[in-house]
Amino acid sequence: MLRLRLRHAVRGALAALVPLALLGAVGGPAHAAPEGAAAWPEPAPVVSRVETTDPVVFITIDDGWFHDPAAAKLLLDRRVPASLFLLPGAYSYDSGYFHQLLDHGRSRVENHSVDHPYLTTLDAAGQKAEICGARDAHLAEFGDGPRLLRPPFGVYDATTLTVARTCGAKAVVTWTHNFTGVGESGPAPELKAGDIILLHFEPTLEQDLKRALDLAEAAGLKPAPLREYVPE
Repeated sequence: MLRLRLRHAVRGALAALVPLALLGAVGGPAHAAPEGAAAWPEPAPVVSRVETTDPVVFITIDDGWFHDPAAAKLLLDRRVPASLFLLPGAYSYDSGYFHQLLDHGRSRVENHSVDHPYLTTLDAAGQKAEICGARDAHLAEFGDGPRLLRPPFGVYDATTLTVARTCGAKAVVTWTHNFTGVGESGPAPELKAGDIILLHFEPTLEQDLKRALDLAEAAGLKPAPLREYVPE
């Protein structure tokens, strides 16, 4: 329990820093463009919410270390089209948990890197190893290659956007609202069409997911598959 409390404390501190980190990424990349950049593809766009008039929100769940059967049952029973931004190590010891979500539910696996580093601390080769490496691991395990990248901690730079496209991502996805570990006592955001909800595979996932689904329903919104709403 101590480790979980520390993880939540660290995550809370990082979440407070993310907006500043994102501003820094927009203002100027941490690395120059990769050598031979003229041969690289156009950068992937960054999506923190989807511009749509459809009454939909998007459920995204990160990491994958805690495998709660109750949370999986909720996703399956309510047919939630969740985007699972997984780490290969998090399913290496229990891939069956995620196979049931992908094979019998409406979830899709997406890219969250191999080792969850700050990508901005890596050069182009290091970022490519993290992003393409996770893509290859997901494809080998699940037979479905990811099309979206969520950079760890939501932090990216210009190199990340170019490498993401090189590794097959059509967008780099952040989020609109973080519902992880907030609980019923936390502030309830006013969900709007196109919002992207961030959750994590933590012991609170079932509670966090119920809260997100209930707030979406109260706002007249339904979960939709994020991949289908991000253009090529």
